Amino acid sequence: MALTGSELLAKVKELGDASKSDLVRAAGYLSTKKDGSERLNFTAFYEALLEAKGVSLGDGGGSGKGKAGRSLSYVATVQGNGNLLVGMAYTGLLDLKPGDEFEIKLGRKQIRLIPVGAADEEE
Repeated sequence: MALTGSELLAKVKELGDASKSDLVRAAGYLSTKKDGSERLNFTAFYEALLEAKGVSLGDGGGSGKGKAGRSLSYVATVQGNGNLLVGMAYTGLLDLKPGDEFEIKLGRKQIRLIPVGAADEEE
């Protein structure tokens, strides 16, 4: 049984200087391949570790699933060239099509995209 939450954090702290493979194995994030050999599930381990530390990997509104069933984080990062990209998974949730236009409203600590022609509802 794979460890989660405080048990996972305690195990990682206990093993301190152990290798990454040993940490994953000790926490129970492994499975058996068809040929009987061991597969270490690093991704599941790191996701559980982040969750245990209070970092949510996305349980937001909508289906919350992007391409290939991955959970959406609902966080966008400014790219090195200064662009802010909203991905296809998000535009798909809103049923946006190429050519849809938005008015950009800047607040003190927010950016709002208002569809052109829609009423700007203040919250």
